[in-house]
Amino acid sequence: MTPPPGWYPDPSAPHQERWWDGTAWTEHRRAPGTTGYGAPPPPHQPAQPQRQPHPHPQPLQQGGGGRGRAVALTTAAAVLVAAVVAGVLVLGQDEDGPQARTPPATATSGAPAPTSTPPAPSPSPSASSAGGPAVVEDQLNGITFPLPTGWVLPEYVTEDDVMMTTDGTYDCPGDGGVCRHGLVISRTVTANTESSPKALAEQDIEDAADDAYDRDLIGNKPFGGIESHEEVAAGPVAVAGRAGYYVRWRVTTAKGPGGHVQSMVFPSTVGTESPILVRYVFDAGADGPPLADMDRITKGIRPVGDADTGGGVGSGIGPSA
Repeated sequence: MTPPPGWYPDPSAPHQERWWDGTAWTEHRRAPGTTGYGAPPPPHQPAQPQRQPHPHPQPLQQGGGGRGRAVALTTAAAVLVAAVVAGVLVLGQDEDGPQARTPPATATSGAPAPTSTPPAPSPSPSASSAGGPAVVEDQLNGITFPLPTGWVLPEYVTEDDVMMTTDGTYDCPGDGGVCRHGLVISRTVTANTESSPKALAEQDIEDAADDAYDRDLIGNKPFGGIESHEEVAAGPVAVAGRAGYYVRWRVTTAKGPGGHVQSMVFPSTVGTESPILVRYVFDAGADGPPLADMDRITKGIRPVGDADTGGGVGSGIGPSA
């Protein structure tokens, strides 16, 4: 009345099956689900297991009456049922059921998660570091600018060739975006056969006003557009020992206080002496920089390496209307 010979879950290693020869466990083992249900091919003598299987099928006692036989039969049947159920659970989990294994860890590089990259700032001109930036250098055109109080080196600006800006930003009153109360821009005039500082300044002033207060680079109107303008000053000016010319407009905008725009042109002191164009953009109103800063910056422009050159040709800055 013992369980018949066959493959059953190994009591000492439930993840595999072991041959029960009807009397004792043999040393034959196999992986669960292996095809074939017969006894192991090579004949063998039943080997005594190194460890008593638990639970171990108990053979029926030859004596002890019907009650003893019934108890033994019940025990053997329970062991067989438990073994079959255990085998089904193991196979079921391996094939379709939830896995009890720990999932493999996801490989990581150990690098921190990437962050949003801030927009690259515009190239900053070199500046003196003694006691903070005091002089801004335009290396391309070979000149330096003084950096008045309240002005800083440019950061995150969309305009080209910006030398300095007023400190801080504000929300533009028109189509949105970020505005600054003051800008100073320096560039070389290359797309114009004209060489007269007066003619170049007079030609540039309208473009300077439009770029500053009419439409931005993507077509928005930060100040609602220009409603009118008035020329408030113009004339010759000495810049870094060279004779130049400037034109200044007062611009009225649909939104906000408007501002002052100035175009100033003078010959370079280096190379082919190509004309240099300097634009000033100053918001009007109490929050804008003082117009006197235009005069201070202009008078402080010097050739690179020359801290003393200035004036000498032309007249001074016109009235700050």
